[in-house]
Amino acid sequence: MQYSEIMVRYGELSTKGKNRKSFIGRLNGNIAKALHDFDDLTIRPKRDRTHIELNGTPAEPVMDRLSKVFGIQSFSPSVAVEKDMDKVKQVALELMNEAAAKGVTFKVETHRSDKTFPLDTNGMNLALGDFLTEERPDLIAKMKNPDVKLRVEVRREAIFLSTTTIKGAGGLPVGTAGKAAMMLSGGIDSPVAAYLALKRGVDIEMVHFFSPPYTSDNALNKAKELTAKLTPYVGSITFIGVPFTHTQEEIKAKVPEGYLMTIQRRMMLRLTEAIANKRGDLVIFNGESVGQVASQTLASMAAINDVTTMPIVRPVATMDKTEIIAEAEKIDTYELSIMPFEDCCTIFAPPAPKTQPRIDRSRYYETKIDVEGLMEEALSNLSIDVIRPGQEFLNQDQDIIAELL
Repeated sequence: MQYSEIMVRYGELSTKGKNRKSFIGRLNGNIAKALHDFDDLTIRPKRDRTHIELNGTPAEPVMDRLSKVFGIQSFSPSVAVEKDMDKVKQVALELMNEAAAKGVTFKVETHRSDKTFPLDTNGMNLALGDFLTEERPDLIAKMKNPDVKLRVEVRREAIFLSTTTIKGAGGLPVGTAGKAAMMLSGGIDSPVAAYLALKRGVDIEMVHFFSPPYTSDNALNKAKELTAKLTPYVGSITFIGVPFTHTQEEIKAKVPEGYLMTIQRRMMLRLTEAIANKRGDLVIFNGESVGQVASQTLASMAAINDVTTMPIVRPVATMDKTEIIAEAEKIDTYELSIMPFEDCCTIFAPPAPKTQPRIDRSRYYETKIDVEGLMEEALSNLSIDVIRPGQEFLNQDQDIIAELL
């Protein structure tokens, strides 16, 4: 079936009251970014739904992109028919023949925005329902929970028919909740946390710490490729690389082993806050899950958070590892996350880190390093890239194979 348009329905936007218009505007912009390379489309946002006129473009690749746009509750590929009931009936039959197997239940559901059309909602439902049961006597009309629903939109320009409703990504349009810095490691948890932040409408910038030569180029590229996995949900994501080698070396040389991880994380958080303040980010997101590792006990979180007053949001804090892995598999980051390129969080990890570090001891040990000098050095050497859908950073060449072995 050659579809004429895709009708997009909004999700939580229906509850946003006076902000509804701005939310729809943001969603429209995100849809346009997601579909930027489909030159023939016409996007028409309305109060209750958005209409994407295909103008000859195949529907399938467009729908694949739409499935990743947050703020969409569902969407339906539709066929436009002129306001001639004989033609409407024939297209309705074609759609039902394509969608409805023998003996299934069905329902006709009409929405009439053009009040000048002679048949009202009930009249259209009856006319099409009677016609379909005559042409397909095997079909069974059912008003509640039918197998197939024929949706009819009577609009000023035409009548639109559809039998397919596809669930959207839900959530809120990215950007409607403000902007945040996301602390991205190379592991499983932080990409899932980033995905959940995007789903709640947060426009994120990735902050990734790397420590050459202790960490390889492949470790950095892995973090960039994880970012690329998430870009279809937003269009593009800024990736900020923070050089962390000298800081880690200083901490290793001057801080007792049990507090290495705590002081290291305190410095990471300080640097992330400085970057967030400079770039207008309102909060910090990370992938911490309570009790999963030594640095994520409540005592560790308290000792690390001591360095900032900026809000920290942890979307996966109460999820267990099995739940996080399932989400990572769903968004296709899991296989990439488990590639064994060491990141800077693991290279100097002590064998017995403090699981109950004290805030006063953390502050004391931090006096042994030049906090301000190390921060200034790192902040003056940031690398900033804009990552877009389809970009690849890891190539399966001999260097990667050798590192994996």
